[in-house]
Amino acid sequence: MPSKWVDKSIMKVLITGSNGFVGKNLAANLYCIKDGKNRTRNLTIDEIFEYDIDTEEALLDTYCEKADFVFNLAGVNRPKEQSEFMDGNFGFASKLLDTLKKYQNTCPVMLSSSIQATLIGRYGQSDYGKSKLAGEELFFEYGKECGAKVLVYRFPNLFGKWCRPNYNSAVATFCNNIANSLPIQVNDRATELELLYIDDLVEEMLDALEGKEHHCEYQELDPVADESGKYCYVPTTHKATLGEIVDLLEMFKNQPKSLLMPEIPNNSFAKKLYSTYLSYLPKEEASFPLKMNVDDRGSFTELLKTANCGQFSVNISKPGITKGEHWHNSKWEFFIVVSGHGLIQERKIGTDEVIEFEVSGDKIEAIHMLPGYTHNIINLSETENLVTVMWANEQFDPKHPDTFFEKVEEK
Repeated sequence: MPSKWVDKSIMKVLITGSNGFVGKNLAANLYCIKDGKNRTRNLTIDEIFEYDIDTEEALLDTYCEKADFVFNLAGVNRPKEQSEFMDGNFGFASKLLDTLKKYQNTCPVMLSSSIQATLIGRYGQSDYGKSKLAGEELFFEYGKECGAKVLVYRFPNLFGKWCRPNYNSAVATFCNNIANSLPIQVNDRATELELLYIDDLVEEMLDALEGKEHHCEYQELDPVADESGKYCYVPTTHKATLGEIVDLLEMFKNQPKSLLMPEIPNNSFAKKLYSTYLSYLPKEEASFPLKMNVDDRGSFTELLKTANCGQFSVNISKPGITKGEHWHNSKWEFFIVVSGHGLIQERKIGTDEVIEFEVSGDKIEAIHMLPGYTHNIINLSETENLVTVMWANEQFDPKHPDTFFEKVEEK
């Protein structure tokens, strides 16, 4: 039976287990491609078939007959009886492949397996792992028999938005409980997890659709890149201890009080965990008040602080008001007027020359407040407030303010 895998310009994609954590995320991203919202991929998707435990069973025939690619994400991981592992993870896989055979559909098929299928170490007696391994072997035999392209992924612990808490993900449970001010239990802070972020997983699935999946072989629990490898894998995973995860989440929880944004480098575990944490916030935690320092001139409010990249604030000046009239040795700032009409003045200490910038919310621009220059900002309007977003290269330190009063112009 020849393989159906061809470079099709228009694809019909079947997702089994579409109501699960991975299925929901994958389907949402496939719809973005189908609807033209994501144009970063060389894919044209015609239809997305979603199949889950509550789908009309007859539709499996329809979908298997038409599909150009199958993502088999269906499975059981928290059954009432241990025997349900084999029924859910091996039994449905067998039914799916038999249905594809029925219609002689040799399109590529992807299997969501688990690292527990290695049956190594603590997974040695895992009934879940045994059922996943049986499913893998079934898929590989199907590939040999029918000539279909088979992609078997052994996923580690998964995390990300929409993952069900208090089920089988410690990260989801911690995120949910800390976001909702519920207690958590950590038995051993030193326990290390290998973690795969849902967006990285989805990107790999899209790679697979384009025929660019990543292959590997396994050395015990570790995937080793190999273009001719039997298995497939997601190249980007992260390792973190339970203690590290909880400490990060507590820091995220405290951010509205401290205004301090933790270090979240690009593609880091912290950045992905923060996104995950935010997805569990209840409505009442999705907004938080900021301390407005108000006087007769207007207000000044700190917005956001960073560990190494300064802080952001917003200043509101009432009509005719002048603010500032100070200078810094080393600190520098950007003033960005977003509403109103104003004048920014700067003068180098020890000189008389004043440089001026007329600014307006109608033409947004950033003005440097230069070190060693006393500076001010004047609201030129008689009726409107002047709203200015300000960035300083360092957090304000009351013990070392580096701020010295001196008027720009003596009048």
